[in-house]
Amino acid sequence: MSEPLSPLAAGLLGSLVAGLGTGLGAAPIFARATWSASARRMLLAAAGGMMLGATFFSLLRPALELARTRVGSGLGAAGLVAAGMLLGGVALWGLHGLVPHEHFTKGREGARAALGRYWMVVLAIALHNLPEGLSVGVAYGEGAGGAGHAVTLGILAQNLPEGLAVAAALVADGASRTRAFVVALLTGLVEPLGGLLGALAVSVSAALLPWGLAFAAGAMLFVVSGEVLPETHVEGEERSATFAITAGFIVMMLVAEALG
Repeated sequence: MSEPLSPLAAGLLGSLVAGLGTGLGAAPIFARATWSASARRMLLAAAGGMMLGATFFSLLRPALELARTRVGSGLGAAGLVAAGMLLGGVALWGLHGLVPHEHFTKGREGARAALGRYWMVVLAIALHNLPEGLSVGVAYGEGAGGAGHAVTLGILAQNLPEGLAVAAALVADGASRTRAFVVALLTGLVEPLGGLLGALAVSVSAALLPWGLAFAAGAMLFVVSGEVLPETHVEGEERSATFAITAGFIVMMLVAEALG
């Protein structure tokens, strides 16, 4: 029998598999180049709902369970997880302030830089994907087991609609289909970096695992609330986007429960 993967190797491999989902999701752009702005928003909203589902079922729930075994009380566990979430949100907030990037709807954010529009968009998508990879790496903190597999599958599934939404938006903005596909694929490959960082952090000490899960959850929530929702709740489509988010959340709930 082959030896099981170390948490570090499992986190890196799992985040790579999840990251490739953006390229897989972008592939339909070759079959259909034109996607309406409404369709792109619904795809992104569904991806946001799946991110929310992964945040709760695959990160916060196990973080609370682990924290409870360490501190011995539900309230203490909630306090520990809350602190980790705040740290994750603040870290992503600081990173977004430092890294120049541009959104299709919100426009330019972060530090000023003499970069072209495509590079700014790439950086924006990469900032979305970094905490996703982080969550996969952290989930493998106790070994190559079910929690890590569930997060990997969840982030992979979430990357499918996100990859297509990104590629379709780039084509609508004037990019060729090949360029749009390559950009979507490359931005997903940021996730192994987050996966490596997450797995490395929690492999140092098992005591860091609930902190790492909560940190990743806070970072994911920052991305959903600060980056994804503002891109989808525009031009009177708030209700449709809300139902797309709900559908994405339900899908992730089913995935998490199916994998136990």
